[in-house]
Amino acid sequence: MTSSAGICVTGGAGYIGSHACYALGREGRPALVLDNLSTGFSGAVRWGPLVKIDLRDTARLIETLRQYRIKTILHFAASAYVGESIQDPIKYYDNNVLGMISLLKACTAAKVQHFILSSSCATYGIPPNSPVAETTPQHPISPYGQSKLICEAMLRDIAGQAGMAFAILRYFNAAGASPNGVLRETHDPETHLIPLALRATQGAQLPLFGTDYDTPDGTCLRDYIHVDDLVQGHLLALQHLEKFGGDLTLNLGSGTGVSNKEVISIVEEVTGAPVSLRIAPRRPGDPPALTADITRARQILEFEPSRSDIYTIVADAARSFGLLKVQDAKSA
Repeated sequence: MTSSAGICVTGGAGYIGSHACYALGREGRPALVLDNLSTGFSGAVRWGPLVKIDLRDTARLIETLRQYRIKTILHFAASAYVGESIQDPIKYYDNNVLGMISLLKACTAAKVQHFILSSSCATYGIPPNSPVAETTPQHPISPYGQSKLICEAMLRDIAGQAGMAFAILRYFNAAGASPNGVLRETHDPETHLIPLALRATQGAQLPLFGTDYDTPDGTCLRDYIHVDDLVQGHLLALQHLEKFGGDLTLNLGSGTGVSNKEVISIVEEVTGAPVSLRIAPRRPGDPPALTADITRARQILEFEPSRSDIYTIVADAARSFGLLKVQDAKSA
């Protein structure tokens, strides 16, 4: 199988990247996957060729982009654990920043035309208000968030000089799984609330960090976006760049805050099993509420999440683990 229309997905063996490849494949645009498989899974690469490569190998990267005549990059490859980044910041600057420098060098040499960057709400740090707009000052509080902010700045500077149209997409909490069970969320180690809560219905224990926040039920509020909706945001951004060029900086989320306790309650509802909980102290740096203002994405891309209500997200995730006991209407 060869890549179509010169599309390359870095980190395409990972959670979000593999879902993007699946969506592109369904549109008849199979993508080249570049992944070093340090956290991704080769079995998730099914809709285009896989080249196992470290993005910091600039010479081989240039050769690969030229060989496959790549004109579009969707860049998902990165180390992405906030806590780990605090413990091992060198790893994050080495992998995320140096990898981005190498990739941009290769894109310039190979004359790539479109570049979509997977960025993060972690670049905002602890915002003064929520929902968070794209104009909110960015003051990251972790090396992970700082590495993403540096990547944003590099892309703006270098894309302009190289003539690349680009989009910076700041994710909030990606979650869920393919409703048909083709792909699911798998991380090692797992740090995301929904899969951890699902495991906690099967004997594991879920730590609940903080129950005394200034929120309706005392637990943190977060914005969950279904991975399929997140991928759709990328496809819409790509269509925009292909048609109009230019540059975009957009939040991608659901626009709705959901508390940790609400997530746990829905996990129990859809699985029919209790979640084993351990109340733990607050984690340093966790904002009480973090939700996205997605007005710009709606206006520019006509982006409208269709599966990002929290019940559907949890039901799809539970189904992917074989734990769904209650069918939801959207999956029929």
